[in-house]
Amino acid sequence: MARRAWLIWTRRLGLLLVALLALAVLGGWLFLRASLAQLDGKRTSPLLSGSVTVARDANGVPTISGANRLDLAYATGFVHAQERFFQMDLLRRSAAGELAELFGPKALPLDRSHRLHRFRARAAEVLARLGPQERAFLERYAAGVNDGVNALGARPFEYALTGAAPRPWTAADSLLVVWAMYFDLQGNQEARELARGWLARNLDPAQRAFLLPEASQWDAPLDAPALSLAPAAIPATAPAWWGRKEAVPPRQLAGVGFVDSVGSNNYALAGSRSSSGAAIVSDDMHLGLQLPNIWYRLALRFPDAQGAQRRVVGVSLPGAPPLVIVGSNGHVAWSFTNSYADTLDLVRLDTDGDHAGQVRLPSGWETPAEHAETILVKGQAPERLSVRETSLGPIREAGGTLYAVHWVAHSPQALNLEHLKLESSTTLDEALAAGAADGIPAQNIVAGDDHGNIGWTVAGALPRRDEAGRGLAVSFPLAGEGAAPTWRELLAPAAHPRVVNPPGGQLVTANSRQLSGPDAQLLGDGGFDLGARASQLRDGVRRLGDKTDVPAVFRAALDDRALYVAGWRDRLLRALDDRAVAGHAGRAEFRRMLKDSWDGHASTASVGYRLAQQFRWSLYELLFAGANAEMEKLDPKASMVVATSRWPAVLERLLDERPAAWLPPGYASWQDLQLAAVDRAILEMTKDGTPLAQATWGQRNTAAIAHPISMALPFLKRWLAVPPDQLPGDANMPRVAGPKFGQSERLTVSPGREEEGLYDMPGGQSGHPLSPWFLRGHEDWVKGTPTPLLPGPAVHTLLFSR
Repeated sequence: MARRAWLIWTRRLGLLLVALLALAVLGGWLFLRASLAQLDGKRTSPLLSGSVTVARDANGVPTISGANRLDLAYATGFVHAQERFFQMDLLRRSAAGELAELFGPKALPLDRSHRLHRFRARAAEVLARLGPQERAFLERYAAGVNDGVNALGARPFEYALTGAAPRPWTAADSLLVVWAMYFDLQGNQEARELARGWLARNLDPAQRAFLLPEASQWDAPLDAPALSLAPAAIPATAPAWWGRKEAVPPRQLAGVGFVDSVGSNNYALAGSRSSSGAAIVSDDMHLGLQLPNIWYRLALRFPDAQGAQRRVVGVSLPGAPPLVIVGSNGHVAWSFTNSYADTLDLVRLDTDGDHAGQVRLPSGWETPAEHAETILVKGQAPERLSVRETSLGPIREAGGTLYAVHWVAHSPQALNLEHLKLESSTTLDEALAAGAADGIPAQNIVAGDDHGNIGWTVAGALPRRDEAGRGLAVSFPLAGEGAAPTWRELLAPAAHPRVVNPPGGQLVTANSRQLSGPDAQLLGDGGFDLGARASQLRDGVRRLGDKTDVPAVFRAALDDRALYVAGWRDRLLRALDDRAVAGHAGRAEFRRMLKDSWDGHASTASVGYRLAQQFRWSLYELLFAGANAEMEKLDPKASMVVATSRWPAVLERLLDERPAAWLPPGYASWQDLQLAAVDRAILEMTKDGTPLAQATWGQRNTAAIAHPISMALPFLKRWLAVPPDQLPGDANMPRVAGPKFGQSERLTVSPGREEEGLYDMPGGQSGHPLSPWFLRGHEDWVKGTPTPLLPGPAVHTLLFSR
């Protein structure tokens, strides 16, 4: 009897636990549902001057229509907040150095480095400098953001998981989001200065000229068919650190990592090359990939100053001023890639006991201003940080030396709302002028108009360097050598170089050196790409011929031919001769796969492509690991890759010319060195038990795009990540693709013919996992299948009124 009663109560208890679990799941689901965006209905706001309509299509892309740009700013803020508020919050917090308040002590290193720049304080200063209309624009957007968050039935789900509450949005926060992009696009320049400074101290002039070349054979400048710079001679001696392994910690010899994080593509064809007579403009910006995607698609409709109805279509950046970052307005289309202009100097500071509390700048002794910063940390007491700032910028330490960080991002003129003029431009000339004055990180802007004109300039803030500071980065004074600042103010927008309607009817930029003439000195070199991608894209666009169309231009960005890596494969096959593989089963298999599993593309099924790439990076480690270990002591990001992307061109010359003086110790010949890199590549690719024949490029290049919350709570990745798609493409070709880095959007359009425009991106419109648009479009992005740029018929309509 007692046993029966025990079984009954056990079953009841089990049923109760199941019911409680079901209720918890239901409660969680209802909470998540409550934080979904409002798609239909009516809302009112006393801030509006008239009605505003938000009409979403089947993919969640809104067309926002209203009486003026201020009303549209409010409605854009509302939809951004309801779909993407956590993303916006992370961007402002990243720029301000406030992530530890959400994520605890693990975010402190990033917060400390970013808080050094005091961008929240600078945002208040920039906001005060804006005109009344510009401030009203940002404030109206902020009001829409706050109303959007408050209108949700529950706070965004991320805050329930972090235990925090959403903080109200301010106009200054939108400026912080722009500074977050400064970090993203120019954040390696400090490490680059330190790396090049270390190299300057550990190379003689001839070695410096050889190892840090100013150009490569792959460069595709806009103002000349090719560069005419002669390569530096190979010096008679190699540096002392060259090829040394004994000083390298074991962790750095344990594996080779690829570097995927390289720039963007944009290109334009003149009307003489298009079937319609209008220009065709294409853009794919390469960034770190997360969920939700960084961009939010939209179309804006409003009357212009003359009362004519305008439509602007493209992408916005949630949290930033509510502008169409890249897109088309019916008259002009514009696109961006990172310019990699040199926008930062590290200026060495001296101290001595006779000047207590002071530092010596090149201009003399100075007492830095001291600012007490408080970093809030989840789960522990706040951290106090003292920031000292000179007239040239805040002070940082590296390797026991003090430097002033002299960065254009600190200039009050580095941020503005001149982008509004770009949105309203009607000619190419107006667009290029507006772009040059734009308050953004320096970008290559390629634009075209409905009359078929195309042009390039640098949009955003550039330093006006004095004569001593002009030239390419190798010629600039280098950090660690008492370098003086080479600029004091920004270059006037009218002085930005331009290329308009070039012969051949096309313009292509891909983060490599843009110019070969004297105007190159205005830009410097802040980390240009090697140029292989740019030259391949240039030639691919040229092959489109005349009378081409938007679909063909879109496909140019999907070119994954391995033209650059093919040269490395050829060298590798020469090294793997019969003598090299005799008695070495691994090398024999390596050679077989290099021959048989190669289709000339960075395709997912190719083993040969991965072998050639792994060999290249293995060789890099064998030769530069010792130097990298020393540079990393100055900054975790500092390395030869950061110092120059042209290191492969240096190795190509050495492998082809084989100078005895540069053969590292411990190797009998240059072939032996290459075989050591092959053996290292085999170990790396098979260390997890994968047979070499199955180590495909797709196995390595598998999408790992996820919501940032899943990094803190990995068990959620199942619901907050894209499928593990194997991705074709790589860094040195137009179709840039890495597991967490790549084409954040693909957009191709002819201004005035937007109905023909094409688009795709790796994530959907919403950051909410229950939204039907969370991953909408991802599969198309993987396959390279475009969708129409313009939003389709309205499926949901939300109406705002006073």
